[in-house]
Amino acid sequence: MNEALGAEMGPNGPLPILVVDDSTAQRRVLALQLRRWGYQVVEAASGEEAWLACQKKPFEMVVSDWMMPGMTGLEFCRKFKDMPRDSYGYFILLTSKSEKAEVADGLEVGADDFLSKPVSLTELRARLRAGERILGMQRELVQKNRLIGSTLDELQKLYDSLDRDLVEARKLQDGLVRDRFRDYGTGTVSLLLKPSGHVGGDLVGSFVIDSHRLGLFAVDVSGHGVASAMMTARLAGLLSGGAPDQNIALKLGPLGKQDAYPPAIVAERLNRLMIDDLQVDQYFSLVYAEVDMANGAFAFTQAGHPHPMVLRRNGTVQVLGHGGMPIGLFDGAEYEQISGQLAPGDRLVLTSDGLTECPNPDGEELGGDGLFALLAANAALPSADLLEALVWDLSKHSGGLEFPDDVSALIFDYRGP
Repeated sequence: MNEALGAEMGPNGPLPILVVDDSTAQRRVLALQLRRWGYQVVEAASGEEAWLACQKKPFEMVVSDWMMPGMTGLEFCRKFKDMPRDSYGYFILLTSKSEKAEVADGLEVGADDFLSKPVSLTELRARLRAGERILGMQRELVQKNRLIGSTLDELQKLYDSLDRDLVEARKLQDGLVRDRFRDYGTGTVSLLLKPSGHVGGDLVGSFVIDSHRLGLFAVDVSGHGVASAMMTARLAGLLSGGAPDQNIALKLGPLGKQDAYPPAIVAERLNRLMIDDLQVDQYFSLVYAEVDMANGAFAFTQAGHPHPMVLRRNGTVQVLGHGGMPIGLFDGAEYEQISGQLAPGDRLVLTSDGLTECPNPDGEELGGDGLFALLAANAALPSADLLEALVWDLSKHSGGLEFPDDVSALIFDYRGP
């Protein structure tokens, strides 16, 4: 600020003001006083001349007479306000008019302030300072908007980069369950894995234990997003049939042949690994089952995961298990092992809570009874088609909305020896 005179400095030096008046004497007197206050003054003797001056130089402040021959101050104000500009243009009309209707006309075309003639220099100076404060706030707002725009551009670039990474992560995660259908001769395994976002925390799969036994598993890692997806990738390695030496469920039996730990021990080993070795703030639910394809006998352990079900050949649904504690919550947790029997044509079904907890548009979850009804209604379908039908029916239940949680399922279809 000019300490002697009080004029604000514009972004490029003294604030430029356009003074418009067809009276040479009044214009010169006004311009002289404004220069004394520290402003950079440009004079115009008519509205047309003022309009041409605005084409050559952007003005942030104009002081204009209202009544002029040719283009009036009101008409010039309208054109001035309609000009495309980066900054605000503050317009003061000088007038002898005092009627409210006429003042309203000036406000309607965009005038910011009015001064009555003859002009009081004290009042003019106060009005100019008020205009300068508005212009200063507007410049600050423009700078902040530019900063916000620049920040949003950077965030968009980061989002686009993250989105590309998540798309690739989704491809990698899909690779964890490459075969959605596997035929083991006396039985088949069909898989469903539908993440609710780019990547998910559910995992289903199977692996060979020996010539007549299979390991089946369904996992649901707590939370969503990248951290959960990374945990499922780790668990996929720990339950992989492609790397039996790293599979936490497998061991060497007598004579060096491949064998497996009982399901309850597998759950305890995973729990110990999570708490003692990984030490992360995550946990997961699990159903792990071992099936003897020679006779249909199976044993499983349930660790906080939804109950396994047997879809009998006659279409009835049998619910198994008692719950159990999720993996990774409590040190030294013990897990129950339950046995069952499949007859040829029966199917062992493992599902995530993404099915039972899926809400309809009114917020009502499908629930266990709803899932049983869907299974029974589609029991005549082959397992792979049954899973597709489940997704279709679940989408109808949700009203076509996106599923709020990952949806996964495994069906072991026992043919018999």
